[in-house]
This record gives sequence, structure tokens and C-alpha cells, in this order.
Amino acid sequence: MITTDFVPGSPCWLDLGVPDVRSAAAFYGAVLGWDFEAMGEGDDWQGGMFRKDGKTAAGLGRLTEEGARPAWMVYYSVADAEATTQAVQRAGGTVRVPPTDLDEWGRMAQYTDPLGGQFAVWQAGTSPGIEVVDQPGALSWTELYTTDAAAAKEFYGSVFGWQYGDMQLPGGGGTYSLITPAGLPEERMQGGLMQVDKEALALANGQPYWHPVFDVTDCDAAVAKVEESGGSVQMGPDTAEGIGRMAVCLDRWDADFVVLAPERK
Repeated sequence: MITTDFVPGSPCWLDLGVPDVRSAAAFYGAVLGWDFEAMGEGDDWQGGMFRKDGKTAAGLGRLTEEGARPAWMVYYSVADAEATTQAVQRAGGTVRVPPTDLDEWGRMAQYTDPLGGQFAVWQAGTSPGIEVVDQPGALSWTELYTTDAAAAKEFYGSVFGWQYGDMQLPGGGGTYSLITPAGLPEERMQGGLMQVDKEALALANGQPYWHPVFDVTDCDAAVAKVEESGGSVQMGPDTAEGIGRMAVCLDRWDADFVVLAPERK
């Protein structure tokens, strides 16, 4: 489970880049029940914060990088962004955005893994990260689709010290590797990675990518909101025994995410 104590290597922030901030705020408000606090003067919304019951759930900004696709970016907590940057480079990754101070809030950097998957890190200042996780309307899991699971595990293990546990998917669906932060028990699993064919990565032109999983109370109702709001469904809804009911969705700009109504005890 994802928590807000944000140990090193755990997801602590996520943000979305899209061409139309105002429309994205309305879309995710309808799907996940988020409120939006805009940044920018008047009607010129450059970005802002999504909030759930008053707590920060994610960030949103206008997509400005030339040639970039609209997508969610997942940030992982680190104690030292400079040291992490060196670890990324030693392991064969590349630096997209070098460690950068964001006022007193913290320090961020963005990278690409050796296979092409993009991710980011956050070194906390006054802001440790998002304020709500693992409940309806909040981040509950992160997931990597990659063309080489073994290479991805080696890279992220060397950068973050992640621990892995493999499980076989039903129906010959392949191997799914569960991710746990270094030194923590399996109860603190925070995400997974799986190997897929390059053809399955069409969203990113064949490159691996991370996406977030959001907790919802009713998967089918969330999917209906996705479609009513101009998004689409790639897969599902399907029920996975012991996990819950889920669907892989695209927003209006083809940024991918998953909605999951977990089996609750």
C-alpha cells in the first residue's frame, strides 16, 4: 500500500501535462471527484493542484515540451536528488531535467530509464508530497509497462534499492513483478512492472511508460464518467480475484491511467 510517510523510493507526487488545463480539471473532477485550485491570472490557467476533500491529490500543468505526449509523471521520494542523478547515470539512464529547486517546497529531477520509460524524483523541502493516498479519489498504485522486465528491475533496483516479488498472471498472461521499497515488508508494496510487447506500447510510440492507478468506490461508475467526459477505455472493466474491479482508461488527450475498486476488508 502507498502511504504518506514517503520513505526513499516510494511514490510521493504525480502530475499531468496536457494542452488544455481547464478541460483536464473538469475531466478529472468528474471522474475522481477532485476539486481544482488554479494557478495563473484570470482565465489563463497555467496549472494548479487537484484536491480531494481539501487535501492535495496531484498536480496539473500545461504541456510545453515540444513533441511530448500528454501523460502522467510519477515522482519517487529521495533524500538527495544529486546523488540519485548520479545513480541514474551510472545505471545507464539519462537526465531529462537536472535537479532543480522549486522555491522552498523541494527539489525535483526527471529522467529516462535505459529502455525509454520516464520517471521523476522529489527531494522534499517544506512539501513532502501529495497529502492523500490509498483511498477513493487518490493514488493507490504505480505501474510500469516495459519491453524488458529483467533490465527494468536491475535499473530501478540499483537506483532505488527496490525489492521485487514475482507472480504469474492467470491465463498465461505472463509475470508481474511487485515492487516494495528497500527494507520494508511486503505489506508496503507500492506498484508493479510487467513486460509487454512493443506493439502494446503504442501510446508512447513503443517506449515503456509508467502510469498511476487511482482508487475508486465503483469502477463501472468511474468508467461511465470517463466516457461521458470525452475519454475512452482501453481495457475492462474486469474483476481480478483478490484485487478488485479495474479498467485501463485514457483521458481526452490519451493520457493513460487505471481506476481500481479494490476488494475491501
